[in-house]
Amino acid sequence: MREIRLDYRREKGALDPFFRSCVGAGRAAEVLRKPSLDQLCEVRRECGFTYLRFHGLLHDEMAVYNETPDGSPLYNWQYIDMLYDEILACGMKPFVELSFMPQKLASGSQTLFWWNANVTPPRDYKRWEDLIRTLVTHWTMRYGCDEVKSWRFEVWNEPNHPSFFSGTQEDYFRLYDVTALAVKSVCGEYQVGGPASAGSAWIPEMIRHCHENQVPLDFVSTHTYSVQSGHFDETGDMELFFHHDVDLVSKDTQMVAEQVRQSPMPWLPVHYTEWSSSYSARDASHDSYIEASFLLYQLKRIQGSVASMSYWTFSDIFEETGVPLTPFHGGFGLMNLQGLPKPSFHVYRLLNRLGPIELACCDSDSIACKKEGGVQLLWWEYHLPEQDVCNKVFFTRDLLPHALEPVRVQVCGLLPGRYELRLYQVGYGVNDIYYEYTHAGYTDLPTREETAELKRRVSGAPVWTAFAEVGTDGCWEREFPMREYDCFLLEFVPSKESNRF
Repeated sequence: MREIRLDYRREKGALDPFFRSCVGAGRAAEVLRKPSLDQLCEVRRECGFTYLRFHGLLHDEMAVYNETPDGSPLYNWQYIDMLYDEILACGMKPFVELSFMPQKLASGSQTLFWWNANVTPPRDYKRWEDLIRTLVTHWTMRYGCDEVKSWRFEVWNEPNHPSFFSGTQEDYFRLYDVTALAVKSVCGEYQVGGPASAGSAWIPEMIRHCHENQVPLDFVSTHTYSVQSGHFDETGDMELFFHHDVDLVSKDTQMVAEQVRQSPMPWLPVHYTEWSSSYSARDASHDSYIEASFLLYQLKRIQGSVASMSYWTFSDIFEETGVPLTPFHGGFGLMNLQGLPKPSFHVYRLLNRLGPIELACCDSDSIACKKEGGVQLLWWEYHLPEQDVCNKVFFTRDLLPHALEPVRVQVCGLLPGRYELRLYQVGYGVNDIYYEYTHAGYTDLPTREETAELKRRVSGAPVWTAFAEVGTDGCWEREFPMREYDCFLLEFVPSKESNRF
């Protein structure tokens, strides 16, 4: 039998909150929509994310850059102001991705996505530099230098992939240099970095370039996903499988962390500004209950190697491959278009309930913490699914989990007294919105009433509550049933009714 033993007195140290540092969104104009902003505030409130990153801040639909009839630059910050005001009002901070190229500044016509993001270098680097410097100056005047110091500026997105950047590595380095210096010209303490690469690439080259040329670099950033081939699925047509190496994501993060340690700038923090099970916006793994334990398995093994892991994305209001036709289509989001929380949302919600002090725990698939005299124990089961078909088919099946041996939990070192116990669960049929949708027999868009009922069924409320009396030995134990891919959070909360308090 699997046993998880804890001692309230054995502290490991402060919990590393890297998992909730940042979350992604599709593009700037999507986030401006009220349903998207509503979801963002809910994700912030329930999951605790601090930063938000997205594409397309400088895309023409944001109306940022134009030119007068005589060819002079014409700037317009109104949509950006609306968006950033809302992000800050939600209690979040921008992880500013400076992309893509405004058409009138572009050196070419290459675009990608349904919304036609221009991916070419600037035709005039001086005008690009002026745009960045003027924009950062505007933010400084609007929000104050101290606020903007807490933001992060990332130059472009996946420039090592030809779909995202038409230039060479040398072209990207030139773009980075001009951009970084423009940001720093406003305030030398503003944080700027890159290369925001696909597949954990270009990190040694990026550091070497900046070190040798004395170009500012405050962090490195890159991306990783856990599928077998490629780095991009623009149309959503690829037949992808989970990677055969279940530890691919953690190996990527550890590799990059080691590359930084061995570099001339070993102090640089590493930010993974995109990650999830798959890089396709039409991959059914994102909707599956299996995604929940996948995330916990990876985050546990990543812990300690990077500064942040930004889940891509918080919402299915996301249009790289066009407007989705169905409520569940394998979108990246923690929530679907109707604002229904997926198992991935519930896992981040459980992570956000952990206390600030981590406890020592020998179990490799659990995290234990404490706060205010109570204990929080999160545990799960994950293994690589045995697939005979690609993700978009496999994860739409009714994947019944097998029962496993129970898990025995023992907690010692508690002060004697009465505790309220709360057990939260995510798994097959439990806070599993795709299960609820398909088993209710929906074949079309749910009505408002049906949407409200579906959300009620996946509320994330405890599945079990009880009171426990802890004696003078300070110990408590119990067995819990377990299935494949189940995730549980057990909370011990000192009861207000206890004579101790």
